Amino acid sequence: MNSYEIDSREWWVERWLELLDSYRFKKRLERARRYANEGNVEKIEFKGSKVLAKVKGSEAEPYNVSLSLTPFSDEDWNYAIETMSEKALFSAQLLAGEMPANIEEVFTANGLSLFPFTLADIHSRCSCPDKANPCKHIGAIYYQLGDRFSEDPFVLFQLRGRTRSQILDALRQLRSKGAAGKGGKNKKEKLGNSKSKHQTPQTPLDLTHFWQYDEPLEAALVVIAPSPESKTALDLLGTIPLPSAEASVVRQYLAQAYQMASQQAVVTALNRGES
Repeated sequence: MNSYEIDSREWWVERWLELLDSYRFKKRLERARRYANEGNVEKIEFKGSKVLAKVKGSEAEPYNVSLSLTPFSDEDWNYAIETMSEKALFSAQLLAGEMPANIEEVFTANGLSLFPFTLADIHSRCSCPDKANPCKHIGAIYYQLGDRFSEDPFVLFQLRGRTRSQILDALRQLRSKGAAGKGGKNKKEKLGNSKSKHQTPQTPLDLTHFWQYDEPLEAALVVIAPSPESKTALDLLGTIPLPSAEASVVRQYLAQAYQMASQQAVVTALNRGES
């Protein structure tokens, strides 16, 4: 079931779709939703920050549709990513497939808007003869993008000019620099106290603390999250031996529990040595 067909849509999908849903030609929107739902969108891909698609209409050949937002400049993205790097939870939630609730503050603080304000902010074209914009083919792509955002919030960032890998690489580099700076400070403190340390008897080895490690990890070496294609514990467990209705509820609960545990693990890893 597509995200635009159900009531419990993620907040960032709601924000994306509410602009189009405010369009006054409701019949056209109904056809656009039907096109998006019934397989009329034959192809949809990114070329840089622009979306290119083919939508089947009344003619034998599909119509060509393009859609884009104004991308942010390199300077704007540098400021935004630097602001993101200050909160480990942002990285954890994005990697878990969630858009942080206050992510918009990152962009508004830098004079930007992640979501478009008006339909005029959406640059779209269609090869169909309909003069109206958005036509039902453009509307279908807009709804399909809502589905993509539901699966991967980084798709919205790509419309503004940065891919998932570009953002994550930049976040890792910034956090690595921060960890290196703190490591240098700790090293100087250790050198300054080296004389007193040499005069102190060596602490006997305590096997009860063998698995304990209190030093901050190098940020660049921390594996933040598995790839989206990786199997989860639930995938490996297979079918839950319960009646279908009960199994569905239990699986949903466990999926949420695993996701929360994963987010907390990432936050803990990224925040080592920062408190």
